Amino acid sequence: MPISQKQAERLCVPSHSRWSPYLEQCCLLLSANESYQRAAEDIEVLTGLKVSHSTQQRLVQRHRFDSPEVSQTVEEMSVDGGKIRLRTPLGQASRWQDYKAINLHEQCVAAFFQENTDLVNWANQQALSRPVICLGDGHDGIWNIFEQIGDEAGRCEILDWYHLVENLAKTGDPKQRLDAAEACLWMGDVDGAIDLFRDGQHPQVLNFITYLNEHRHRIVNYSYYQAEGISIGSGAIESTVKQIGRRVKISGAQWAKENVPQVLRHRTAYLNGQLSRAGVQN
Repeated sequence: MPISQKQAERLCVPSHSRWSPYLEQCCLLLSANESYQRAAEDIEVLTGLKVSHSTQQRLVQRHRFDSPEVSQTVEEMSVDGGKIRLRTPLGQASRWQDYKAINLHEQCVAAFFQENTDLVNWANQQALSRPVICLGDGHDGIWNIFEQIGDEAGRCEILDWYHLVENLAKTGDPKQRLDAAEACLWMGDVDGAIDLFRDGQHPQVLNFITYLNEHRHRIVNYSYYQAEGISIGSGAIESTVKQIGRRVKISGAQWAKENVPQVLRHRTAYLNGQLSRAGVQN
């Protein structure tokens, strides 16, 4: 029920009270973008009501954030990892742990903490095109996830072009050779690029050749794919991780491990526009 007149007059909302859905929506919107303390301060300025930072936190933890709805066939997706700082006992150093984020391009995003199976299940529930474009950098963990989404014949895995070029530059070879190798890779010619380094024996070159061989089936004709309007980089998911980080990595933020999944659901619900829609439900 809405807050009482007496509560409004006192300009305070006790933590055990129920208030209007609109006020809850305002709290969720603000706390998705800033600390619970700052959200409490802003709510008081905007509405004249006091909703403490601890109440803001409890509201997030008890709220049901529905899985984002995808209305169209998923043609492209990308996956990447982010980090979140966990609260530890007093006197112990805080710990950073990984979470995985997924971006269904131009549709929605989601994030999962130590729940790769849930990520895979959620992705497989979507209507996936055949093939569905799967973009990622060179980390094995990303491709291990993609291996479980759809089926091999229904996936087109693409190694992010910009990470590929970054790894090429790490060889430290002369610019002329790097330019020639980049031209080969742009056309998907892995063997041509490797041939340019046949006389190179230093570790950086050998590491790069190993990298090319490991991902050769993901190194496509980038020129053709770009001309066809298909993404060749994982910038969409990198942006998603940065957007999540703007909330979970605010100055001094540390999170109880058991609260992290809900915090990620809260932030991604905001990024998906779910908190801005009328009729947000508990």
